[in-house]
Formats: sequence, structure tokens, C-alpha cells
Amino acid sequence: MEIKANLEAVKKTFKNSDCLLVAVSKTKPLEDLKEAYEAGIRDFGENKVQELQDKQPQMPDDVKWHMIGHLQRNKVKYIAPYVHLIHGVDSFKLLKEIDKQGAKIGRIIPVLLQMHIAEEETKFGFDRTELEAMLSDPDFQSMEHVEVKGLMGMATFTEDTDQIRREFRGLKNQFEELKTQPLPSFMKMEELSMGMSGDYLIAQEEGSTMVRIGSAIFGARNYQV
Repeated sequence: MEIKANLEAVKKTFKNSDCLLVAVSKTKPLEDLKEAYEAGIRDFGENKVQELQDKQPQMPDDVKWHMIGHLQRNKVKYIAPYVHLIHGVDSFKLLKEIDKQGAKIGRIIPVLLQMHIAEEETKFGFDRTELEAMLSDPDFQSMEHVEVKGLMGMATFTEDTDQIRREFRGLKNQFEELKTQPLPSFMKMEELSMGMSGDYLIAQEEGSTMVRIGSAIFGARNYQV
């Protein structure tokens, strides 16, 4: 029952009740996911394709699977048939592969474009110049099997809340700017995914529509040996 209690405690802190909570279940055993499901969670986030493949058939059909980690192009085909949302589309090459795999199975695959907003070099994502170049590319504009739902970004891992807020605010501004531009019909700009266990409250204050929370629900991460 600890997971249910944790979940209720997290939801009580939410600044925006309409913000979607994606339960980050990476490294967690199936019984933990089932406990979260019984507590009402339907959106689960995984960061490894193999783990997602293992868990997906063992969970109810109404679970929505979010791929939240860095996705390699050669693994897109394994999750293309059922993934609900790919959060970390961080390159044009990856988006092309998703479109290609969607065409093979006749499915439009929902994605978010990951923007590099942190000062850490270890984070992935488009910078503003790369994004603008992709948006003007005919190959992008002619895509038929992806749906760009919005943007995603990860703030710097720091205790400096002013910096975190500044990074989230910058992404929100970019999100709003894109809404004013003429975009292809498959680019909806509805979702702004930012915020994790340590900074989701700041993210919600800055306009996040979707937060990814793991440790605050499931406890400390289980590292596999």
C-alpha cells in the first residue's frame, strides 16, 4: 500500500490538477507497476526498450506506455506498434526512423521533440538552430506517420531553483513561440513535458502539462546488477 500512499501524497502537492502524471517505472518490478495500476495509474514511463518489451505484455491493455529515455534508432521498430508517446526525440534522424517504422505498420506515432535546455552537456536534445533547420526541411514537412504533440526538456541537475525555473521558463516561451508559427498539420503543440521527482512543482508553476515522477512514487531506484 506504500505506493498508493506515495501517489496520493504526490498528487496533493500538485500545483495543477490537469497536469498528467507519468509514473516512471524503469528498473521497478512488475508487482510495483501492478500496485500503481490498482492505485489508478495508467501512464507508465520506461527508459529502456528491452524492459518496456518485457513489461508491456504482462500489464493490462489500457496501460499507456511512455518511452522517456534516449532512444536508439535501431530499436524504434520494437516499440512502434504500441508506444503511446515517445518523449525524447532528440534528432531529425530519429524522427525520420520513427516515421519510417510508423509507415511500415500503418500507424501514426505520437512524439515530443526534446529540447536541450540544461547547462549540462550530458543532456540530449535539439538546440534552437537545429529545430528551426528541421522545421524548414521538406523531408520534415512531408512526414505522414508521426504526430508531434509538443516539446520536452530536462533542467540541469542542481539545487539552484532559480536556474531550474529559468530553464523551464525558456522552454515554455519557445513552446508558445512555436504555436504562433505556421506548422505542418501533424505538429499539434499541445503538450509540454518537463519536471521530474525533484523539480516537478517548479515545472508545473512554469506551465508543464506532463511530469515524470518515479522515486517519489516507487521509492529509490532499483539498480540491476
